Amino acid sequence: MISIQTSAEIANIFGNNDPDMVWGKVSDIIRRISPDYDFTLIQTLYIDVMRLFRGEYPGYCAIKTLYHDTSHTLEVLMCGVRLMHGVHLSGDHLTDDEITLMFSAMLLHDVGYAQREGEESGTGAQYTQTHVQRGIEFMRHYFSQHNLPSKVPDAITGMIMGTEHTKPFTRIAFEDERARMLARIVATADITGQMADRAYLEKLLFLYLEFKEARFGSYQSMYELLRQTSHFYRLTRKKMDEALGGIYQKLEFHFKDRLGVRNNYYLESIEKNMSYLQKIVAQNEAAYLTMLKRNGIAEKSRLIM
Repeated sequence: MISIQTSAEIANIFGNNDPDMVWGKVSDIIRRISPDYDFTLIQTLYIDVMRLFRGEYPGYCAIKTLYHDTSHTLEVLMCGVRLMHGVHLSGDHLTDDEITLMFSAMLLHDVGYAQREGEESGTGAQYTQTHVQRGIEFMRHYFSQHNLPSKVPDAITGMIMGTEHTKPFTRIAFEDERARMLARIVATADITGQMADRAYLEKLLFLYLEFKEARFGSYQSMYELLRQTSHFYRLTRKKMDEALGGIYQKLEFHFKDRLGVRNNYYLESIEKNMSYLQKIVAQNEAAYLTMLKRNGIAEKSRLIM
């Protein structure tokens, strides 16, 4: 198999903004895990969650948070399905039910930012500290409408809880070690999917605006959040290696199978982001935005400020 060589091909791993394109990618990977997988439930869920983000889901407004947007969820989902494939290829074979549970958790992990009709004030960022529980409530209601047995939302609940990175993963109660391992995949995808985004550093400006609206954290400026991100990554990497069991390493099996090279392109992209971040914060506060040029995010954040 020919190995990946060009920066354009590597960049194509990321930038998963088109829901139709992402669905094509994830369904192809899932078929590689389980050729006879029944997509009926997760395809319906996928369509409904995309409707929710657009404001087309009954009883809800469009999701307006700038950082936790459709792109964020799609990047996490894409990373998560690739990680599921890597875990499966490593010899830890996944069942169809396990695929469904993890797919659902990754897709639903941030729907708690959605505002119900009558909650239109703000962007939804005011739910920063409660969005996980709100998302779990949405998930449970959704699956009850589809008449699924209670064991399904019960299992997904622990997985979504694992994405609340301000809470210790080790304090979440799971039915058994297998359930804990599946939740590690979901939590790892949430971290690596967003931090490997090629526009991650720019998007941190949007994250600052969400934190400011939520009155969350003690950041006094966008620049201060950027300065503290390296420390955040050191803590997060420790969590990935310890509490989350280093499962991110299984991404190498996916890329070996799909691209012929045993690289972890997600980890490599994160390291590049962190390296460039050091150059940014070395600038004075008046000049740092000139180094954040992707997607017009710096300009948009200035206008909102």
